[in-house]
Amino acid sequence: MPPPPSRIFLMRHAQSGWAMPGQTDFDRRLDGQGQAEALAVSRRAADAGFRPELVLCSTAQRCRETADAFLSAFGHPPDIVYCDDLYNAPPAAYFDRLSQHRGHASILLIGHNPAMEEILETLAGMRTAAEAVPDGYPTAGFAVLTHVGDIAEEGWALTAFLRS
Repeated sequence: MPPPPSRIFLMRHAQSGWAMPGQTDFDRRLDGQGQAEALAVSRRAADAGFRPELVLCSTAQRCRETADAFLSAFGHPPDIVYCDDLYNAPPAAYFDRLSQHRGHASILLIGHNPAMEEILETLAGMRTAAEAVPDGYPTAGFAVLTHVGDIAEEGWALTAFLRS
């Protein structure tokens, strides 16, 4: 079995507007602030060298637009896989997706809360997560988790957290 990634990035979609009449939650778009958030955080991630090998992204419109901003921050964007099963999914769905892509050195998950916050808590620990995001996982929040310890262990450290 290939090793797990040595780095996992978690990005919550940027701020979206309310659903328009007749529009579903799935189709909500980023609002102006969300577009600015996504681009600002993505540029900071690129400037810091936080380039994933692979992006796994919810197919919800607001996640796709967040991914577009992220990919635009890189000269040669990483590969991306859009995943229907990550829309409003529990953390287990994200972990299942990660396990399907073992062997990549670094993976970015772009998705929704509360899953992003719960994944951060699971990997980095409740205390670390509470210190990093005391008011909850912000829109366009970007966590950098680095694998620590023996490959057989599932030890992760939060090494950076970017926000707009």
